[in-house]
Amino acid sequence: MTTTDATSPRSRAKSDRRGQLIGAAERLIAEHGYLAVRLEDIGAAAGISGPAIYRHFPNKEALLVELLVGISTRLLAGAVEVVDRAGDDADSALEGLIDFHLDFVFGEPDLIRIQDRDLGNLPPAAKRQVRRKQRQYVEIWVDVLRRRTPGLTETDARLMAHAAFGLLNSTPHGVKPGLNKAAEASSRTVLRTMTVAALTSAGRRA
Repeated sequence: MTTTDATSPRSRAKSDRRGQLIGAAERLIAEHGYLAVRLEDIGAAAGISGPAIYRHFPNKEALLVELLVGISTRLLAGAVEVVDRAGDDADSALEGLIDFHLDFVFGEPDLIRIQDRDLGNLPPAAKRQVRRKQRQYVEIWVDVLRRRTPGLTETDARLMAHAAFGLLNSTPHGVKPGLNKAAEASSRTVLRTMTVAALTSAGRRA
């Protein structure tokens, strides 16, 4: 495909429709659960019905794969970028990872709900792919925590990382959706402060 083909009105329209289906799937599955949502429901919510849906996704399972593999891929790539940007400064890397994860939890709350509840509905190959990327994401945090606190064991660093995820990922369950900017900023500040304090305190004790 040439660059001209890729940016043609027809190609852009196809990409837009695909994006609309993904967005509708994210909203509906987060609200109702994967098993309760039909592919036709997703198409209707996106304004796309009938055979047109199948030009983009062969089935509902493929949409779930797109959502969960997609977010795992973006999280991993973003974490790598944060750490690369921080260089040898482990404190800066950790603060960057916390801010990056906060961007995720406030920007993609529906995906957190879907991941928590519907990961088990992925086909085996996709589930393994997500799990592998999740492990790689955790290991990035583990490495930064150990560089920041010499002597910290790998086991303790992994426990600290998972505890931080538990705190940060609780946001979609404990914060009302549709917060105004001021309320969101306040919630974000509280979560950031708690996470930094918890990781710093645990690192000192270790």
